[in-house]
Amino acid sequence: MNQLQVIRSGRGFIAALDQSGGSTPKALKLYGIEESSYSSEAEMFDLVHQMRSRIIQSPVFASNRIIGVILFEMTMNREIDGIGAAEYLWNRKGIVPFLKIDNGLLEEGDGVQLMKPIPQLDQRLNDARSHQVFGTKMRSVIKLANRQGIESCVKQQFEFATQVLDENLTPIIEPEVDIKSPEKTEAETILKEFLITQLDSLTGDQSVMLKLTLPSINGFYSDLASHPRVLRVVALSGGYSREKANELLAQNPDLVASFSRALTEGLNAHQSESEFDSVLDQSIQSIFDASTIKVKA
Repeated sequence: MNQLQVIRSGRGFIAALDQSGGSTPKALKLYGIEESSYSSEAEMFDLVHQMRSRIIQSPVFASNRIIGVILFEMTMNREIDGIGAAEYLWNRKGIVPFLKIDNGLLEEGDGVQLMKPIPQLDQRLNDARSHQVFGTKMRSVIKLANRQGIESCVKQQFEFATQVLDENLTPIIEPEVDIKSPEKTEAETILKEFLITQLDSLTGDQSVMLKLTLPSINGFYSDLASHPRVLRVVALSGGYSREKANELLAQNPDLVASFSRALTEGLNAHQSESEFDSVLDQSIQSIFDASTIKVKA
C-alpha cells in the first residue's frame, strides 16, 4: 500500500513522538532520566533521540498495529540505524511519517492559545517532502467556550493547513480542548461547528486529518469522521492516563489513537531490552485494542 492507503484504511493508530524543547525534560524524567543527567540542550536532545530510536527500533513497534508516527523536526533530521528517521519508518517498517511543524503556543487570549508564527514553514515543508513525510501536525489549545477565541483558533489552523495542502502534504489539524476546562462540553460543541464550516470550504481534492481531545459525549465527532474532506480523525490523550484514555477511546467508534505520553507510560531508560519491549508491547496492544475494538452503547 502507498502512504495514503495506509492512513485512509490501515488498521491501527498513530504514535506521537514529537515532544519539543519545552516538553522534552518532562518526557525524559518520565523515562527515568533526571535533568541533572545532562548539562546542555544538545545533550538533552541526544538523550531524547536515543529514547525515540529505541522505541521505533523495537520489534514490537510495527505496522501491524501502528500506521503512523508524528516526529519532531530534529528527529526527522537525524538518523536511525544509519538512515533518516522518517525514511527508516517508511522504508524499513511501513509506518507513515508525519512532522510537527508548529513553534508552540502564544499566551492565552479569548480563552484559547493560538500558535506562534511559523516563519520557517516553507523550509520545513520542503524538508518534509525530501524525507518522504506524508503530512504535518500543528497544535493549538482551547481552554474556554469563547466563540471568538475558538473561531480564531480554527481559522488559524486552516490557514496553515492550506499552505500544507499546497505543498502536497496532508495536515493534521489539532485544536486541543483542555481536559481540565470547566466548559469542555460547550467548547467542543462550538469547536465542531467551526470545524464543519472550514471543512465545507475546502475543495474536492483537499483532505485533512483532525486530532481532537476525547469528547465529553461519546460519538460526538462521528459526523466529522464521515465528512468527505476528512481523511481520518485521531484522538489525543490530553493528560489522561493510558487506562483512562483507552477507556474513553473505546467508546468513540470513529476515532483511533494518536497518543504521546500515554504511549510511553511505563518505559524506562534502565530497563533491559526484554523488559522494555514487553512494556511497550503491552502499551501498544492496549491502545490498538481501544482504537479497533469499540464498546457498543
